[in-house]
Amino acid sequence: MAKAKIAADIGEASVRLAVAGGADRNSTATAVRYLLQLLADKAEGNTVEVRVPPFGAVQAIEGPRHTRGTPPNVIEMDAATWIALATGGVSWAEALHDGRIAASGQRADLTGYVPIKNLPAPPPADPPSGETPPSGE
Repeated sequence: MAKAKIAADIGEASVRLAVAGGADRNSTATAVRYLLQLLADKAEGNTVEVRVPPFGAVQAIEGPRHTRGTPPNVIEMDAATWIALATGGVSWAEALHDGRIAASGQRADLTGYVPIKNLPAPPPADPPSGETPPSGE
């Protein structure tokens, strides 16, 4: 039986909470799994396994299929790194250089696949009381 997909409205709400720093463990897990789901949809295949313990893992990227044992191409990172990478908060090169990603295998590279979900900029904050907002003229 196929795993149930996370609905877009639930997934996106969880991602927004996680990016804003207000996600609890369940919301973080949902955000991670939703972004992994989007990656698997965007980069169909079984060549690279992307792991975000303890929340989830997917096989993605077209190429030679892996069927037994440890996959030859593995990417692993923590939830905060995955969420930042998938939403454009950090680049693949930067996270890899900073040691936030463990990648092994010739095809263990998500360049071109991330970010998956660019979040729109938050609306501007309301001006402090007593001040009038700029008029845009």
